Amino acid sequence: MPARFHRSLFIAALVGIPLAAQEAKPDKPEAIQDNSFLIEEAYNQEDGVVQHISGFTRYRQSQDWIYTFTQEWPVGGIKHQFSYTLPWQRIQSAPDGKRGTGDVALNYRYQLLGDGNSTVAFSPRFSLLLPTGRNDQGRGSGALGYQLNLPLSVVLGPEVVTHFNIGVTRTPSAKNMSGDKANLTTYNLGQSLIWLVRPTFNLMLEAAYSRGEIVRGPGQKDPASSFYVSPGIRWAHNFSSGFQIVPGIAFPIGIGPSKGERAVFFYLSFEHPFRKTGN
Repeated sequence: MPARFHRSLFIAALVGIPLAAQEAKPDKPEAIQDNSFLIEEAYNQEDGVVQHISGFTRYRQSQDWIYTFTQEWPVGGIKHQFSYTLPWQRIQSAPDGKRGTGDVALNYRYQLLGDGNSTVAFSPRFSLLLPTGRNDQGRGSGALGYQLNLPLSVVLGPEVVTHFNIGVTRTPSAKNMSGDKANLTTYNLGQSLIWLVRPTFNLMLEAAYSRGEIVRGPGQKDPASSFYVSPGIRWAHNFSSGFQIVPGIAFPIGIGPSKGERAVFFYLSFEHPFRKTGN
């Protein structure tokens, strides 16, 4: 059962951690940007600015943990963004009991509506999930996966922003640890509320739900769902050069199908210009 929880939450983490967004008020350019945890915001990276993101999740019941490293790059401006996520994890139920890489995500996102200063923003994202993790050790799906996520961001007031997510992941011929194959589909829903207590200090409340499947046998599947509510905080250290450091911490709490599970999530982001934009 823990493996089901963690795989489902890891899919949600791929939606949120590598693809966070700008959350700045128009009159507060020093506000925290690009720093959500489980829920994806609908703003691409600014032109000429790259972000390096680390996230570490530790689960209480199973003692499993997942570390992810992400880079986000604008491509020719704010409209297009490329990012990738490299996971390193330990699954307690893995036969070898070792740490290892998981499935790598390659992500493209298009800024269809708005930007970091808009009241409403929308940026669809498509991802390839590469089978780089070992399925026989429970660290990967054993097949190429595809993910579509539709994030919508809405400014509710001067100090409050909300973000909505709906998405789907499809993995044809996914494999379990025994090598059995089946076609899997997972749906994800999420919402977050961000309170800008100060431009450089935010309180966060995120909710992430996924409903999917796992391989039970050849062509056979079992349902697998997860539901986490995660309170957290983040804060920023800004430098005159444009360099920004954002640490954060959150405490995902399992409810419903994930009742009884607890986790702690650590976040660290470095963001800086990599070239002059001519502005």
